[in-house]
Amino acid sequence: MESTTQSVVEIRVTGYGHPDAQRLSAEVQEEYVRRYGEGDLTEMHPDHFDPPAGLFLIAYLDGEPVASGGWRAKKAGPHGLRDGDAELKRMFVAPAARGRGLARALLRRLEETAVEAGHTRVVLETGTLQPEAIALYTSEGYADIQKFGLYREHPQSVCMGKELPPAAPRP
Repeated sequence: MESTTQSVVEIRVTGYGHPDAQRLSAEVQEEYVRRYGEGDLTEMHPDHFDPPAGLFLIAYLDGEPVASGGWRAKKAGPHGLRDGDAELKRMFVAPAARGRGLARALLRRLEETAVEAGHTRVVLETGTLQPEAIALYTSEGYADIQKFGLYREHPQSVCMGKELPPAAPRP
């Protein structure tokens, strides 16, 4: 007799200061070191992801934290950022949990929450040594935009954005 068990995935709002978020953030930093030789030096604080300024999510697989991502509100700036932008940060799926659609599910949920919070575009910075991330974002409608942020002058930096639909009117 064959036994099948189905994994349970739950996406929770945790905040960036949550211990699970910090653990996954440390893992993504290790990934950056492996790929680029150093971690991401972009300034990150838990309050950047506290509503309404932002939001941070963790995907749990059978109760274990295995994926993360968040957005934080941005204001218009000299490098193409606009009022209404939400910057995607710390998208990561632990190696053992990859290939299950968790990154896509997290990305779509982050976009939904950004729309609900009144944002009009999601922007992000990734790198040429993360082709799987670029492929995901491209498949979800992201396109190259003007480079912004700490790594805007770096040749391996790739900045992408996606216009969001207007929020549905509330009854």
